Amino acid sequence: MDRPQFRSYFLHPRFWPLWFGLGLLWLIVQLPYPLLLRCGRGLGGLMYSLAVSRRQIAARNHELCFPELSATERKRLLKDNFASTGIAFFEMAISWWWPKKRLRRLAHIEGLEHLKRAQADGQGVILMAIHFTTLEIGAALLGQQHTIDGMYREHDNPLFDYLQRNGRERHSLEATAIERDDVRGMLKLLRSGRAIWYAPDQDYGPKQSIFAPLFGIQVATVTATSKFARLGRAQVLPFTQMRLADGSGYRLTIHPPLSDFPGANEEADCIRINQWVEAAIRECPQQYLWAHRRFKTRPEGEPSLYKKRT
Repeated sequence: MDRPQFRSYFLHPRFWPLWFGLGLLWLIVQLPYPLLLRCGRGLGGLMYSLAVSRRQIAARNHELCFPELSATERKRLLKDNFASTGIAFFEMAISWWWPKKRLRRLAHIEGLEHLKRAQADGQGVILMAIHFTTLEIGAALLGQQHTIDGMYREHDNPLFDYLQRNGRERHSLEATAIERDDVRGMLKLLRSGRAIWYAPDQDYGPKQSIFAPLFGIQVATVTATSKFARLGRAQVLPFTQMRLADGSGYRLTIHPPLSDFPGANEEADCIRINQWVEAAIRECPQQYLWAHRRFKTRPEGEPSLYKKRT
């Protein structure tokens, strides 16, 4: 995709409320990082009270995935998760607008040598991530160290889309945004030795998915990771990013490449991917995006695991 360009159309009065809101957010994120964490927790508490449907989805996911926890423990996890989601709102703004030097101080990166080794060998990399609430700032921090391309879906609001792409791409001027459906473009980049951020952990429906266990539940799991790795002749490097509890920033970990991947069949690959996803989530469950209806698609004949929307 071409670089985003500013258009005079963005000055139209219809965009003034958005300009005002983003301008206010820009001012807020000039505050010290510890204060922004506190603001985020406060926003998360407000979201917990108001976003009833999302709270119900997250609570149901916790019931399904952590039956060993007591009701009190799950409620604590739910509140912590909403606090993390509130913080993520300010992390988005931090990653867009903080000076690069200030932002870089928050990064604690491990395993960068795996990414550099693949680059030196001219081999493409699928940076296999999951939807932690820290994904926006994690991608920004890693993008300062290594060029990372990403799958992209255009936002409905053209001004927000422009600002979002500018904010993301400023950390790596050589990065490429790939249209979500542009499989050929993705494979071409992989074959040329590029690294692409890709997350296979959400429910994208039954098409091009197979059922594999996650937290002991059969879930629709995309087979694209195997296909991209095979057709793009690429390594798969698991990648996690987590907010540190001491407020010192973020630990970004690039794990060693998956060996013998793709394997004998897609079902085995999906099982292996879900095992890694589950282990990563269990390490830091409060920072995962639980408000997504991960178990929405059910095997034929099985009832829905969620309440019907009213």
